[in-house]
Amino acid sequence: MVRPGRCYRHIKRPPYTRHKYIKRIPGRKLVLFRMGKKKNRNFQLTLSLTTDESVQIRHEALEAMRIAANRFLNRSIGVESYFLWVRIYPHQILREKRMMAFAGADRIQEGMRRSFGKPFSLAARVRPGQPVLTLEVDFKHLQIAKDALRRAKMKLPTPCTVRLDRANPPELAVKVGLH
Repeated sequence: MVRPGRCYRHIKRPPYTRHKYIKRIPGRKLVLFRMGKKKNRNFQLTLSLTTDESVQIRHEALEAMRIAANRFLNRSIGVESYFLWVRIYPHQILREKRMMAFAGADRIQEGMRRSFGKPFSLAARVRPGQPVLTLEVDFKHLQIAKDALRRAKMKLPTPCTVRLDRANPPELAVKVGLH
């Protein structure tokens, strides 16, 4: 049983990404990073979901975020009307030392107080203001895009902000109201 994500949210130690020293690297759940239609398509708006704090986001949360946004967009406006891009990659390897869970375990488990632990999951380290998810849509689908990013934001363990990255033509930025 894996401990909750709040146990691994805060960055406590230096990054651990050296795969050659680890015997068994956990597989990642996040496989698709780009969804929707990008070829030969110029969308009018580019919106990004950016984090407000420095945090570690586990790959399960990233996959839940991707599924929530992609499914809502696919059902609402169709796969041809948007381009969704997960901008971070889970490099960080998380380790834990399993505790014994039976009566009297506190008297038995005394050795190796600061043990190294076994790898069990992956996470992405994110800085404040770093984009986590980018969405390209046309102006007529702006409300649906905002709602999709709001749904994705609920799956992350940190406060996030929706930001307008690009408007084509630039006069659209005033109409959108996210600049």
